[in-house]
Amino acid sequence: MAQQPAATTEATEAPKSKKKLIVILAVVLALLAGGGAAAYFMLMKKPDAHAAKDKAKAHAEEGEVEEGHEEGHDEAAAEEEGEGEGEAEAEGHADPKTALTFVPFETFTVNLLPDPDEKFLQLDLTMEVKGAELAEKMKLQMPALRNRVLLLLTSKKASDISTPEGKAQLSEELLEVLKQPLTKKGKKLKITQVLFTSFVVQ
Repeated sequence: MAQQPAATTEATEAPKSKKKLIVILAVVLALLAGGGAAAYFMLMKKPDAHAAKDKAKAHAEEGEVEEGHEEGHDEAAAEEEGEGEGEAEAEGHADPKTALTFVPFETFTVNLLPDPDEKFLQLDLTMEVKGAELAEKMKLQMPALRNRVLLLLTSKKASDISTPEGKAQLSEELLEVLKQPLTKKGKKLKITQVLFTSFVVQ
């Protein structure tokens, strides 16, 4: 009779220990499942992140290549335009009808009108003309052109041409005189300006 309670306690303890074991196993399995899921997500996200970085890098490199190509194309186009302009300028200067050419006179030494003292002018003069062909024609007509210049210079007083304003006025008058046609039926000469390279009044 005294051993019966011990058997009942052992019987009640056995199911309790089984329940504890089942609960512990369930907890362990839950932890393992949770850890596995976390590890799975971590491992899956890392390749995705690397793939996204690789894609972004590839796009950036493609953009740089395209920009470099466009810049190279723009530079090539600019160089071609520059070369075209250089060739056009070279052709413009080579064109005998449009090339600007300098035609120098021999030195002029003339007596000026008394003011009240007598003075003389020593002058070096150069014409800028439009067209190499015209420059050659003017060289052939140099005696007639020198005559025009001499007639104008000898009509001046020293006071008329000693100031900067006087010199500028003389340059304009010489330009107008030299532009006049070489023949009665000819056209005005294409002289763009008259330059003083030496100007001495004594």
